[in-house]
Amino acid sequence: MKEGSGEDQNVAPSVYSHVSRPGSHRYKSAKKGLPFNVMLVGESGLGRTTFINTLCERVVIPPTECGDCEQAHIAEPMQFKHYTVDMEEDGMKIVLNIIDTPGFGDGIDNENCFTRIQEHIETQFDYVLAEENRIKRNTKFMDSRIHALIYFIAPTGHSLREIDVELMRRLGSRINIIPVVSRADSMTPRELVLFKQRVMNDIAAYGIPIFSFPDPEEEDDEESVEENAELRAMLPFAVVGCEEIINEEGRPVRVRNYPWGVVQVDNDEHSDFDRLRYVLLNSHIADLRDRTHNGLYELYRTEKLSGTNVVSSGTANAAADVLSADAAAPAVQPPMAPQSHPVAA
Repeated sequence: MKEGSGEDQNVAPSVYSHVSRPGSHRYKSAKKGLPFNVMLVGESGLGRTTFINTLCERVVIPPTECGDCEQAHIAEPMQFKHYTVDMEEDGMKIVLNIIDTPGFGDGIDNENCFTRIQEHIETQFDYVLAEENRIKRNTKFMDSRIHALIYFIAPTGHSLREIDVELMRRLGSRINIIPVVSRADSMTPRELVLFKQRVMNDIAAYGIPIFSFPDPEEEDDEESVEENAELRAMLPFAVVGCEEIINEEGRPVRVRNYPWGVVQVDNDEHSDFDRLRYVLLNSHIADLRDRTHNGLYELYRTEKLSGTNVVSSGTANAAADVLSADAAAPAVQPPMAPQSHPVAA
C-alpha cells in the first residue's frame, strides 16, 4: 500500500479522494512529492490535533497527557511545531508540511501570538527574497513559504470574537486564510447555518481578506467557476474530526459516537471536513501555491524593496488589485524547518 492512499482496510478514505473522484491536479507528479505547507491556528480545545490526524488518515500527533495537574491551568507560551507527512492523493505524491501553533490564544494578552505568527510567515518570504538576490543561487534551495492557514473558530453561536478579527485582519495580506468552524457537531443544523452567516457578515464588515476561491482567469472554465461558487457558499467550513473507525456495510467509516447517534466525518450532510480535505490536497492545491507565490509574496516583496506598506493593517481593499493579478509562474519547491518530525505510515 502507498502512504495516504486510503487503500488500507483500517483507514476510512475521503469520499473526494482518488478512490471515488477523478483527478484535478494541475501539477505533474514529482518524484519526491509536491511540497505543500499548511499552518493551523486556533485556541486549545478546538480540535487542531484531531484535525491533523483525520486529515492525514493516520496518527501524526499522539494524545498527550498532563504531567502535573496542579500546573494544568498555567498557559504555556505559544510554540511552532513542525510535522512532515508523505501522502499520495489521486496518484500525486504530496509532502505535507504542517505547522501547528499550540498555546495560541491561551493567555490573557495575545498580542505576542499575533506578532510571532506574522513574523514567522514573513521570515519565510525573507528567505526566498534573499535567495533571489544572490548572484549564484542555490539549486537545492528549499522554499518554506506557507500556502494556507486553517483558522479554527470556536462554535460560540454568536459571531467572531476580537481575537478572531484581529488575527485574520493582520495576516490576510500575508497568507491564504481558510476559516473553519471547529466542533461543528456541537450545534444544531439551524444554529450552524445562522452562525456561518454571522461569521461571513463579520468578515465582510471588518474587511478581512480570506481565501474566497476566486474564479479562474479562463472565463470558459465553467466547471471551476461553478465549483468555486459552491465552495464560497460553504464558508466557513464546518468541520468535525475523529479517529474512531467503525465497519458499516463492509467499509470503514470515520465517526463520532454519541448516545443519540453517530456523526460521520466524511458525510457531507454531517460535516464539511471531506470537502475541505479535497480542497487542500487536490482541487485547489495549485491555486493556493500559485497565489502564495504570485500574489502574496509579490505584494510583500514590493513592500520590502520599496520601503512602503502597500497594505495598511487590516484592510483588504488596498491589496485587492495586487492579489487578483496572479500571473502564471513556475512553482517553487517548498520545504520545512529542520526541526520537523517525519511521520511514518
